[in-house]
Amino acid sequence: MPITLRVMFGALALLLLGVAGLRALSGPAHHGVVIGFQTEVDPGKLAQVSGAYDRALGQPVTWRKFDSGTDVITALAAGDIDFGYLGSSPLAIAATRQLPITTVVLASRLGSSEALVVRNGAGIAQGRDLIGKRVAVPFVSTSHYSLLAALAHWHVPAGRVQIINLSPPQIAAAWARGDIDAAYVWEPALGAIERSGHVLVGSDQVAGWGAPTYDAWVVRREFARASPALVGAFVRATLDAARQWRQHRSDAAAMRAVSALTGVPADAVAAMMARNDYPDAAAQAGPALLGGGLARDLAATANFLASQGKVDRVLVDYRPWIDARWVRAVAQGRP
Repeated sequence: MPITLRVMFGALALLLLGVAGLRALSGPAHHGVVIGFQTEVDPGKLAQVSGAYDRALGQPVTWRKFDSGTDVITALAAGDIDFGYLGSSPLAIAATRQLPITTVVLASRLGSSEALVVRNGAGIAQGRDLIGKRVAVPFVSTSHYSLLAALAHWHVPAGRVQIINLSPPQIAAAWARGDIDAAYVWEPALGAIERSGHVLVGSDQVAGWGAPTYDAWVVRREFARASPALVGAFVRATLDAARQWRQHRSDAAAMRAVSALTGVPADAVAAMMARNDYPDAAAQAGPALLGGGLARDLAATANFLASQGKVDRVLVDYRPWIDARWVRAVAQGRP
């Protein structure tokens, strides 16, 4: 590759520092609430397409779509968005770089909605068959972390695999051209490449190997300090959407709306949503997640990335980047 991963991560760190500094000088750049989302399918998308978030916040809401956690981190650092949807791997990196954000609620605990798909006919039947193959993944993503964890589990040195940094849309295009042998990615790219490939491993299995991943909603600390009630309303709407999904699932019209938003085929939305776990407020507030376990998982993620040379340090404590007060309020029935 033209640059090393270490250089890439270093450049990202400098970019974050630079845009954060510009943000501090320029002040607020928008009005209302701006939310950065990605195309992962989860119950929050139902709240998004139904307008539940807009009603809960009672403010003008602008939704901005991003292809990767790296792009979300950059937007947060620049102050271009107030809330951002991040996987646990980019979240661990953002916290390690001490970006002024805080995690307020989990969108999902990832299962098989992210997976390593190998091309039919590529001669890849087991992990060691990836040696020398071209494997695409969005760098600084949960899929990237899961890929590295899977390679470590299989005792395959990452340096012996041609790991290529591509966004999900680029992965789908590269697959269609026959440029790559495998890819670790999420929907809608996952569904597109599965049509001529098969899953070698999913993130549910990688989690069982000791490398769990999550999708989370984070907020800029400045925004949270200024508008704690809005953060509370956002968290409540997210948890309500998951509760309604668990109890009632959803109708065909909602599936079509989520399909239009994410690019996932309408008849596949419900199945994709069922591939992940959506902890309720009590579980999120408890010691296994925002109450303590998530900080340990972020530290473990950062430690693993450091062992792979992807970050140059690990924080002593990741708890300052997590605030459970809002999920705790929902769990306790408080406004």
